Amino acid sequence: MSRLLVTGGAGFIGSNFVHHVIAHTDHTVTVLDKLTYAGNEASLAGLPEDRVRLVVGDIADAAVVDPLVAEADAVVHYAAESHNDNSLHDPRPFLDTNIIGTYTLLEAARRHDVRFHHISTDEVYGDLELDDPARFTESTPYNPSSPYSSTKAGSDLLVRAWVRSFGVRATISNCSNNYGPYQHVEKFIPRQITNVLRGVRPKLYGTGENVRDWIHADDHSSAVLTILDKGEIGETYLIGADGEKDNKSVVELILQITGNPTDAYDLVTDRPGHDLRYAIDSTKLRTELGWKPTYGDFESGLAATIDWYRENEAWWAPTKDGVEAFYASKGQ
Repeated sequence: MSRLLVTGGAGFIGSNFVHHVIAHTDHTVTVLDKLTYAGNEASLAGLPEDRVRLVVGDIADAAVVDPLVAEADAVVHYAAESHNDNSLHDPRPFLDTNIIGTYTLLEAARRHDVRFHHISTDEVYGDLELDDPARFTESTPYNPSSPYSSTKAGSDLLVRAWVRSFGVRATISNCSNNYGPYQHVEKFIPRQITNVLRGVRPKLYGTGENVRDWIHADDHSSAVLTILDKGEIGETYLIGADGEKDNKSVVELILQITGNPTDAYDLVTDRPGHDLRYAIDSTKLRTELGWKPTYGDFESGLAATIDWYRENEAWWAPTKDGVEAFYASKGQ
């Protein structure tokens, strides 16, 4: 599988995957990205032009998708509308990209018999109680709670149907919350980091008790490569690094690492339908495919991420003011 088509490869997790592939394999990569606000060509800057090319286009456009899939050995499907707040404001783009886009790619993979790996999220499982010792597994029932997570759940089910009905050679991975370089400043960790770097107090929804299971994007990338190489067709693998942290602790750790008082943040009105807790059990991936994360320590990964944002203000500054204006209009 030396020729990869990576959808959404100019976005956060997708661009990290492209960098990982170039650093750790001899593969060539074609990136298909619509370059919406969440995609950034600068996230691919510096990669070798003889191994990486960018095609600007919509995954829901069969005329664009079909020839790219036809020339690929494998499709790695990251492209998605992914911001919960945006899905509450306008769900339609989530249907267009996450459902119709995935359908369009699956049909092309079916026509050309191309290996397909679908990137999904742990949010399809709903949430867990804060005091519940359980974690999500591959057999956890789906229980999405937002337009975003419901469209991702729908896309997962499409992949499974195309495997069973049409023999598409596909796998699925559901991952916990990613952090790392190239993440849009609308997202929780980079928003807090860039606020602190600008001398602005971070903001927490509610009381900050909501728990997320964090994984560094480079560890996510290595897991996807492992599944692409070793995963069993038709199987789903959960990707996690045992990184459960409540949002309050994450903000306090960002403040601590940057040398600020750990109570220098503000609480704002909670988001509607805000899931309480996500937690991933990645035993299947680790035992069956032999994967393990590099960043076993969340604090070291977070410190490296803070350094990246400190050193790359030119990458995130152009969008920062607009994001903060949007949140300010909602009192957040």
